[in-house]
Amino acid sequence: MNKQKLIKKFDKQSVIYEENTRKRMMGSWRKRLLEGVQGDVLEIAVGAGANFPYYDMDRVRLSAADFSPMMLQRARRIADELNLQVTLIESDIETLDFPAHSFDCVVSTLSLCGYDDPEQVLRNIKRWCKPNGRVYLLEHGLGRNPFFKSAQRLLNPVARKISGCNWNRDIEQIVRNSGLQIEHMERHWNGMIHLIWARSV
Repeated sequence: MNKQKLIKKFDKQSVIYEENTRKRMMGSWRKRLLEGVQGDVLEIAVGAGANFPYYDMDRVRLSAADFSPMMLQRARRIADELNLQVTLIESDIETLDFPAHSFDCVVSTLSLCGYDDPEQVLRNIKRWCKPNGRVYLLEHGLGRNPFFKSAQRLLNPVARKISGCNWNRDIEQIVRNSGLQIEHMERHWNGMIHLIWARSV
């Protein structure tokens, strides 16, 4: 999908993302995932700031990026309401760059579905992490149930057109192929939701 069309699609969806943020959608999983996050932290594809309520800002210096200006406007509103100090960056994640070893931790939630090359994004994340840095992922992908997997693959073109995300990705394999070391993983909703704690090595 053309990147500008994708940005416009997410701009239009930003109001829904903000509503879901205020409803604390997936809140228990987000809270569990982010419990150990500390230091210099980058969150990619921050959306409307759904993870902001779960950071311990006494332990975190947060930078957050997204390619959608409307998402970032909503993320700024959420951050201001929570009195969070966060540096927001408007950038396409697939072209974003930082010096090597810039961050202690990198966070991505529900973003790997949207990239043309998610493995390369994760390789970039690995490079941006300090030695032995931590990577925290909450992603959706192919489930365990054969029926659901077939449906996900069948409906993927429609999902991509409507929402801009892919339903047919093998998240665990993508992470392993990137060179990140998975330390712990949980799967929920028939295996479709992945919580992954990984390390750059």
